[in-house]
Amino acid sequence: MASSPPVRRPVASRLPALAWPLPALLGWAAGWATMLALLRSATPALAVMAGLAVSALPALKAATFWRRVIVAAGFPVSLLATGLGGMLPAWAWLLPLAALALAYPVSAWRDAPMFPTPAGALAGLDRHVTLPPSASLLDAGCGLGHGLRALRAAWPQARIAGIERSWPLALATRWRCPWARVARGDMWRGSWAAHDLVYLFQRPESMARALAKADAEMRPGSWLVSLEFEAVGRRACARLQLPSGRPVWVYRVGGTPA
Repeated sequence: MASSPPVRRPVASRLPALAWPLPALLGWAAGWATMLALLRSATPALAVMAGLAVSALPALKAATFWRRVIVAAGFPVSLLATGLGGMLPAWAWLLPLAALALAYPVSAWRDAPMFPTPAGALAGLDRHVTLPPSASLLDAGCGLGHGLRALRAAWPQARIAGIERSWPLALATRWRCPWARVARGDMWRGSWAAHDLVYLFQRPESMARALAKADAEMRPGSWLVSLEFEAVGRRACARLQLPSGRPVWVYRVGGTPA
C-alpha cells in the first residue's frame, strides 16, 4: 500500500520565534534603512516619519508592555542621539502624544493600561468553570485581543465578545480576532447581562466595582474571572497559579462573601 505524502507545514510555522532582543534590533534597523532609502527621493521630514512608522511596527508583536515601549522608542531615541532629529519639524514630535491620546482617551485613564494577557494565562480554566458549548464570553477591556485569544483557546466553541474604549485598539482587535465580536465602548456602561462569563485584567481598585456590576447585571451562577487581582471580600471559587506567578481568580456571580 502506497504511503501518504508527508504533510507540509507552512513556512511561517516552521520558522523559530526570534529571541529577544533580536526583534527590537531588527525593528530599529528597519527604521534606519527606511529613512536612509527615502532621503534620496523624499524630504528629510517625510523620510524620518516613515522610519518612525516602520520601526514601531514590530512593537505590535512584542510579548510584554515594556518590550513594546523599548521597540517603539529605540529608533527615535537613536535619532535624537545622532542629532538627526532636527530634520523633523517641531510639530512632528507631538504626533506620538496624539497617537497616545487616541489609543488611551482621557476617560479611560482611571482604568488599567494595556497590559496584555500572557499566552496560556487561562490554560486549564475550563476544568474549574463549567460552561455550555455555545456560552457567551466577554473580555471587558480587550485591548489588542490577547484575552480574547486566551478565552478561545479554553472554549473554542463559545461565542466570544470584547469591548474596548479606545477606537484604534478596537479596530486593530477586529482585524486580529475576526472570529470575535468586538465593540468600541465603555466596559462599565455596557451591559454584561447576556454573558455567561466576563474576563478582565484590570486593577485592584476596579475589582469591587466589577463584582458589583456582575452581581447587578449577570445571571446568578455566571462567572467573573480576574487575572492577577483578587476581589477583597468575596470568596473565590478557584485560584489558578500561572508559571509566571500570576494568579487567576474565579468568582461565581451571587457567591457568598469571604
